[in-house]
Amino acid sequence: MILAFDTHYISNKAKTVCLAFESWAKTETFEVYTETLDGVEDYISGEFYKRELPCILSLLKKIKLELLEAIIVDGFVYLDDFERLGLGGRLYESLESKVPVIGVAKTNFASIEKNKRALIRGKSKNPLYITAIGIDLDTATELIQQMGGENRIPTALKKLDTLTKEKSIDR
Repeated sequence: MILAFDTHYISNKAKTVCLAFESWAKTETFEVYTETLDGVEDYISGEFYKRELPCILSLLKKIKLELLEAIIVDGFVYLDDFERLGLGGRLYESLESKVPVIGVAKTNFASIEKNKRALIRGKSKNPLYITAIGIDLDTATELIQQMGGENRIPTALKKLDTLTKEKSIDR
């Protein structure tokens, strides 16, 4: 099973959504898990994980993790080429380095060069930026390339983004 996470924030509330699917190439069928938390941390530049990691870990408690192949996060695994951990790296550590984590970001983070790959999908001229831990970076990039959809953003990750922002956050 492959999990993909995204979180949407309004004030101090966070809505986290996870899609669970069985195949990199066939992501049309998936299970959806969701949770809204109050009292999340404020955003701190360079320490985004402090805001999002508790949301992901809380939702993970509701998911059976047997046979988990990998987790995809919206963001970076590393924040530089000295392997300073970002959200994905912190998640990997929190899971006792047992589950590979792949970061998929839509915008570049200039302080990383060797620990990321730019991936062009479909007809887009803008790449996705892939980082990974617990799995070879080139392998991780190929897995994201294989994901369903002909556009820059794989169909499942686009659906995840839509579900995360849909009906916003319960007030």
